[in-house]
Amino acid sequence: MKNLKIARVDIYKSDIPLKEPFVIAIMEVLASQSCFIRITTESGLYGMGEGNPYWAITGETQAINLAGAEDLARMLIGRDASDIEARVTDLQGFLPHNTTLRSAFDMALYDLLAKAAGLPLYAFLRGGRRVFWTDNTIGIGEPEYMAAKAVRFKEEGFQAIKAKLGTTVEPDIERIRKIREAIGPDLPIRTDANQGWDYNTAVRVLRAIEPFGVQYCEQPIAAWDYANLSRLREKTSIAIMADESLFDHHDAFKLAAGGCCDYFNIKLAKSGGIHTALKINAIGEAAGIPCMVGCMTETRLALTACAHLISARPNIRFADLDGHLFLKEDPITGGAEYKVGEIHLPETPGHGADVDPAFLERCECVSITSD
Repeated sequence: MKNLKIARVDIYKSDIPLKEPFVIAIMEVLASQSCFIRITTESGLYGMGEGNPYWAITGETQAINLAGAEDLARMLIGRDASDIEARVTDLQGFLPHNTTLRSAFDMALYDLLAKAAGLPLYAFLRGGRRVFWTDNTIGIGEPEYMAAKAVRFKEEGFQAIKAKLGTTVEPDIERIRKIREAIGPDLPIRTDANQGWDYNTAVRVLRAIEPFGVQYCEQPIAAWDYANLSRLREKTSIAIMADESLFDHHDAFKLAAGGCCDYFNIKLAKSGGIHTALKINAIGEAAGIPCMVGCMTETRLALTACAHLISARPNIRFADLDGHLFLKEDPITGGAEYKVGEIHLPETPGHGADVDPAFLERCECVSITSD
């Protein structure tokens, strides 16, 4: 490989308004507040990463990550990017709980290494190139509003609808009833309660919506409540997907050993990046648990990296990579191409996505160098 000693890290503050507020059971999002990370080597080769924090899930904000990024950048200067095990260990050891920030650095490192190898990221991960679909998500709202959005997504050509739930029994049941009545019997409905229910509420809602063709429910109860997550699987025919309960491979092992879920939802913002995401999927594969890769409200840069991960691992069955569809602006050049919800990966080295220089000029930037 070329000289991959890290010489410079650029940290960008990115703020992109959403088209409308995005409401889930535990928070409301008004803007995509990401950090873009560009890691450049002495030879001039660079990799790009993005971290988009959801404070109620990972305990991070953009301000926290911008401050932490400077420390991580100083730690990486002068070190060899090709030793990915050592670099990820450095990141984890310094900020073990800032998973979203670490994911941005991890993503940039993997982009850099795949470019150095002259391979698309999926091939660098020893996988193949495949085409797959993402769903499209409806935030919490009145049942009629959610049903109308579901109809619009169906008319646009999406092959699955994801509905956010997690409030109280009757309104959540009515949301799914209205959506199913509006879109007809065939299109899959996926649900996500984002920890909004207690155990008894989850049992009541899930049993009531069983006749409506619900494919699975993400994180119906609190992230820490592994015992009731396992009990819940016995009370409903709807598959249970672990999301906020699953940050790393240690969580994956505990969830699998406890019979807590049918699926894993891997998010780079929770796992700290691709390095740990691969370990989560490996545990899922060994335990017979298929995976999904989900997202926050990132741009197509982070979503493209996620798409490469999906493409490289057949055990990842589902994609929830619709975050950029919520944004008023798409500042990304290259990257994954979306044909409605059908995702096509580029074959260029690295993940293939970059940020428009004109957009970066509008962003606050801090540069850490070896000088």
